[in-house]
Amino acid sequence: MTPHHPIAIVGAGLAGLTLARVLRVHGIDAVIHDLDASRHARAQGGMLDIHAESGQVALRAAGLHEQFRAIVHPGGQASRVLDEHGVVHWEETDDGTGDRPEVDRGQLRDLLLDSLPDGTVHWGQKVTGARPVGAGRHEVTLADGSAFTTDLLVGADGAWSRVRPLVSAARPAYTGVSFVEVDLLDADTRHPGSAALIGGGMFFALGGGRGFLAHREIDGSLHVYVAVRTGQEWLDSIDFSDTETAKSAVLAQFAGWHEDLRTLVADADGPLVPRKIHALPVDHRWDRVPGVTLLGDAAHLMSPFAGEGANLAMLDGAELAQAIVTHRDDTERALATYEEALFRRSAEKAAESAASLELCFGRDNPVSALVQMWSGGSSEGELT
Repeated sequence: MTPHHPIAIVGAGLAGLTLARVLRVHGIDAVIHDLDASRHARAQGGMLDIHAESGQVALRAAGLHEQFRAIVHPGGQASRVLDEHGVVHWEETDDGTGDRPEVDRGQLRDLLLDSLPDGTVHWGQKVTGARPVGAGRHEVTLADGSAFTTDLLVGADGAWSRVRPLVSAARPAYTGVSFVEVDLLDADTRHPGSAALIGGGMFFALGGGRGFLAHREIDGSLHVYVAVRTGQEWLDSIDFSDTETAKSAVLAQFAGWHEDLRTLVADADGPLVPRKIHALPVDHRWDRVPGVTLLGDAAHLMSPFAGEGANLAMLDGAELAQAIVTHRDDTERALATYEEALFRRSAEKAAESAASLELCFGRDNPVSALVQMWSGGSSEGELT
């Protein structure tokens, strides 16, 4: 017999976990299906700045704000902006009063996972498709050939969502910017020069449609995003299985840059990881489809240059849960209420993200523009 779940969430990222947790706070159970074999099957990424008006709102709704404060990275809200010559144009320390504290993404995910009953997440359950079966219900098929049905299907399954096609034909498009991620381990001991260069928080070195974005992680390592505005074929042309060859190819993009900046790549530990940056249309939305909706990147994938992705994902989860609680006997009203706010909010933030990408990787002195934005009173750390 095919299993049935009243509420089924696809994806155990921050969005899906927040939804499940806030529902649980109000006595409503949901199940989550995730393709990973276990919670520790892969690394969860680097540092996140959690915004007072979004991510922290969601954590309060989840009853986890105090626990969140316990995992905040002291000093993580510091920031530095340099040009390609290594000249510092902006620097701010973290005095502990900022409203966007930094946390490790993996620790935040663990906090949410630990707040849910055992068995909430069904690991190793890769969704391959879904179809409506009438009355707002859907049948979801899994890679192992099994299936389940649900009254409410929530796609929290990221950029290449398997649930999204039920409501939208949109697919993410390449933004024109590619990342190469590198790490410098035990930085204070093994890479003291780079540790001093980057400082205690976020770091930007920009110029000529390229740059370095970096931060210090809680384990003392430095995580660096080497960014280049280029055609997506650039990454495809590099053999990342040969680390030294890959380093040479990346450094060729930074000829003439200060040697301290080039060292961030030259001295990197371990393999280089390529990543093309994609985004959904800024105004992505869909008509109401009974029994299904989307959260997080599945709904509004955007470039990371406004620091909103994780924050919006958690807020999406909290607001959908609250809509379901408010309209317990009318799922369609709950989804319509949630989506009305979602579309408005995500369009605004996606536009900000697209504008920030142009700011950082335009040809007209991005360092000066970025410093002017920050010193003029805009939100600090907005590009983290």
